[in-house]
Amino acid sequence: MARAVISVIGQDRPGIVNALSERISELGLNIEDSRMTVLGGEFAVLMSVAGAEQPLGQLQDYLSQLADSGDFACLYRPTTDRPVTGSRTCHVQVASLDHPGIVHRVAGFFSARNINIRELETQTSPAAHTGTPVFNLELWIEVAPDVDLSGLQADFVHFCEAEALDGTMAPTGD
Repeated sequence: MARAVISVIGQDRPGIVNALSERISELGLNIEDSRMTVLGGEFAVLMSVAGAEQPLGQLQDYLSQLADSGDFACLYRPTTDRPVTGSRTCHVQVASLDHPGIVHRVAGFFSARNINIRELETQTSPAAHTGTPVFNLELWIEVAPDVDLSGLQADFVHFCEAEALDGTMAPTGD
């Protein structure tokens, strides 16, 4: 079985998911994993699709036609299974008054320690009573078995204090 990761971005409107999933189903392909969201006025799709090589090639052609229409930006990338690493997953949450550079600094904290970010989501919302923009960051990291998890958590607490961030990190049990 072959796999590909696809991304489709287009102006938000009803029917995008239906049309894309219909074509994938018609080709006999399977959607294994996906993320879909509205960002600004655009709808963004990120999917892992699996099946036989020929239908995947037909999906790539379909995405090229969508991109050529000018209504969508599309990306098709063949991929393979992800190697099993034996790492532990931790859930990280950060909140702060919104200002530029939060994602960069948090990502830098983990990157400097060779820790992989598996998933990351952000959202800005108004504070309950003041309406001040509050930035929320949620991520899942993969920590190698040889890393001292309690030391990493303590370092993260100190990092958050130094950066004026409200942050937590906890193992997920995966």
